Amino acid sequence: MASLQDIGVSAGINSLTAFIFLMVFAVLRLQPVNDRIYFPKWYLKGIRASPVSSGSLKKIVNLDPKMYLRFWNWMPAALRMPEPELIDHAGLDSAVYIRIYLLGLKIFVPITALAFVVLVPVNWTNNTLEELKDVTFSDLDKLSISNIPDGSSRFWVHIGMIYIFSFWTMYKLYQEYKIIATMRLHFLASESRRPDQYTVLVKNVPADPDESVSAHVDHFFVVNHPDHYLTHQVVYNANRLATLVENKKSLHNWLTYYQNRYERNPLEKPTIKTGFWGLWGQRVDAISYYATEISKLSEEEDAEREKVMSDPKAIVPAAFVSFKSRWGAAVCAQTQQTSNPTVWLTEWAPEPRDVYWRNLAIPYVELNVRRLLMAVALFFLVFFFMIPITIVQSIANLEGIEKVLPFLKPVIEAKIIKSFIQGFLPGIALKIFLILLPTLLMIMSKIEGFASLSSLERRSASKYHKFILVNVFLGSIVAGTALQQIHEFLNQSATEIPKIVGVSIPMKATFFISYIMVDGWAGIAGEILRLVPFVMFHIKNTFLVKTEKDREEAMDPGSLTFAISEPRIQLYFLLGLVYAPVSPILLPFIVVFFAFAYLVFRHQVINVYDQKYESGASFWPDVHSRIMIGLVISQLLLLGLLSTKEAGKTTPFLIVLPLLTIWFHLFCKGRFESAFVKFPLQDAMIKDTLEKAREPDLNLKAFLEDAYIHPIFKGGVYEKPIMDEESYPIIVATKRNSRVGSKVGSSEDSPQAFLG
Repeated sequence: MASLQDIGVSAGINSLTAFIFLMVFAVLRLQPVNDRIYFPKWYLKGIRASPVSSGSLKKIVNLDPKMYLRFWNWMPAALRMPEPELIDHAGLDSAVYIRIYLLGLKIFVPITALAFVVLVPVNWTNNTLEELKDVTFSDLDKLSISNIPDGSSRFWVHIGMIYIFSFWTMYKLYQEYKIIATMRLHFLASESRRPDQYTVLVKNVPADPDESVSAHVDHFFVVNHPDHYLTHQVVYNANRLATLVENKKSLHNWLTYYQNRYERNPLEKPTIKTGFWGLWGQRVDAISYYATEISKLSEEEDAEREKVMSDPKAIVPAAFVSFKSRWGAAVCAQTQQTSNPTVWLTEWAPEPRDVYWRNLAIPYVELNVRRLLMAVALFFLVFFFMIPITIVQSIANLEGIEKVLPFLKPVIEAKIIKSFIQGFLPGIALKIFLILLPTLLMIMSKIEGFASLSSLERRSASKYHKFILVNVFLGSIVAGTALQQIHEFLNQSATEIPKIVGVSIPMKATFFISYIMVDGWAGIAGEILRLVPFVMFHIKNTFLVKTEKDREEAMDPGSLTFAISEPRIQLYFLLGLVYAPVSPILLPFIVVFFAFAYLVFRHQVINVYDQKYESGASFWPDVHSRIMIGLVISQLLLLGLLSTKEAGKTTPFLIVLPLLTIWFHLFCKGRFESAFVKFPLQDAMIKDTLEKAREPDLNLKAFLEDAYIHPIFKGGVYEKPIMDEESYPIIVATKRNSRVGSKVGSSEDSPQAFLG
């Protein structure tokens, strides 16, 4: 059980680590040689150029002493940019993401102040824990609800506080939801013209024996959307071709590396073994080998490209359909096309850079099977992963280490070692254990078949949130507490076990304090240092870069990894809401996290990250829902705790609170969520009218014709299967061998006036 000294040691270690990271960053960012690492966004925008100075040393090291005296200037600079300018600079997704940290401060700063003024004195002025002989505790636990005797009237204070905390949280959430919904609608209304505003993704196009997919799509929309349909682009299954292109790019990098190496040392020709990873096989000339492999791959690529373009089977039953107006696209995207709800499925098209092309080729039936299998896999992953997490946490304490490695007992009983293990090791052990999890969850989301990067990230974030909720939070409390109090569990009667659990749950706050400092202090400071991109850039710059274009490609600006970072933020919301009425000592650590993360990520968004897509903050309803889940959990947990503290007279007053919270969530969902999933027809008509007035001669077809071509085909010779609406007669000709009145698509579609 971590003591105040243990927490102090952990705080010192993590604070020192964060300070060192910040100092190293402050110095490295001033060096010209690192300029593309710490300011890549400005290079991508074309605003910043490589530092030019006389002398080779000045190109590498900043020799101006005045700059080092102002190395902390990045902090006020990160806060200086106004939010409207930030939206123009980085997009609405980035601006709203940063507001999540700001929301955490708005919620928890007042809660922390109130909890320390009211709850801490109420909890501290008791001696209940000292009277319990069979429970291990520390001085920090005296600040928690565990230190209040059973049946005490002081529990009314905690009930009053949970009502205040809940209403304050709901009030700030309502305000934030309203602000962000307004920001989104304003962003969509003021945004410059984009292809996705006019385009709908159509999936599960039914097969037709008489027509190709392209002709079938064209006829369907000419008939059913005659006044608004403009053009379409069928989707090719170019997954294998994309793989070949990626492999060829990798081989080019190796060829460049060995050519540069040979140019630096012409006396020694580089060689390579042809076996797996170069570990065995015949040793050959590296430059010739990679040149030959690239030539072979180029031939294979050309053959595959020709196959994709000429094989009708390479066209999948999906298409990007564009309309003459935003209004026409909105009507199509938000309505059912036929009486059969399983065909001609329409949804708003992702913006071109947001499309995840590999998943567009997955058939509709296969999609449902994949998602079912991944749901089952997630269930087993979430619940069976609790076993290794429990083992790690049980070992990452003094008792666990002494049992596994008894010969280390004299060493770990030393005062400073003991404080390090109790205060620091559990948090870092859990952090390391979770490193590979987000990658696994993203792979599962890709298998599920979502068609955009934004939906993949939101889906992965949902999985990660479930995992954190069950394993990191509930698993740490239930399994960790049971293991720490195992002796009491075995020797007490069954009627006493709930009481021991009720007393012990608040004691787990010390573990979460340790985790917050590791992940939320040192971890966030490590984010701004960008150690991995730093190393990778200099390796590429040394071995692969020949031109300025190569140097730009060597940059790795990264992006806001929503699938990883948003569920992590939700853990802090959950911990803050749960422990505010139970053990307020945890709250200051959470406030420090939100303040520090807000500063760091604002800097990163302004100077570093280059977002892969722009979804117009479509993720916000998920953020709101998860905070509401944390709020309900906090209320139910306090209700359960009070039920073990013989406070039966007070618990009925808590039952209504979760019901009020759920009602509030449904109210917000009905009031605001439609702004995040639909585009108002009124707004679409306004934008279309203004556009026609300002640009009466706009050639929308030319603007849209290349937007949704697979990136593999761009830059090459590509015959786009798009149609000009002006070439169609009023009665559409078709090659079908069907009679007048035949049905479009399938036997379940409504009759259309087609002439055979």
